[in-house]
Amino acid sequence: MLKRIPDFIDADLLWILAAMGHGDQLAVVDRNFPAHAIAQQTRSGKLVTLGGMDAPRTVAGLLELLPLDTFVDQPLAWMDPVDEPGKVLSVHADVLAVCLAAEGREIAHRVIPRADFYDAAKRCFAVVQNTESRPYGCFILTKGVVFEAE
Repeated sequence: MLKRIPDFIDADLLWILAAMGHGDQLAVVDRNFPAHAIAQQTRSGKLVTLGGMDAPRTVAGLLELLPLDTFVDQPLAWMDPVDEPGKVLSVHADVLAVCLAAEGREIAHRVIPRADFYDAAKRCFAVVQNTESRPYGCFILTKGVVFEAE
């Protein structure tokens, strides 16, 4: 047993987070995303599914263990709504707020058109699928570095 690991992070997800290196990316996707097919094409070929979890809770738990990158301008990305390009949906605002709270700093993000998001997800280390029901609840997180306290 391990302490202080969010209860939804199982051994497979813990392995993914530990195996990722600085600059590696993790796709965190909603229930409508073709996660199985995309995950097979990622660097690890791994898919973790999280039942009963929405996007903000998933990202909040992940960020308890995984730092967002400070060496890139936009360590967070999300899928752009097809019908309203550039619109920040509630799911996007909620996840952005979670990132701000976890990191204690402003988090710049980029918006990826839907078709391009599928290709970007294939370049990720792995895919984590939750049961987020709001449309376009798909994100990519870029892993940063843990610095030792001086």
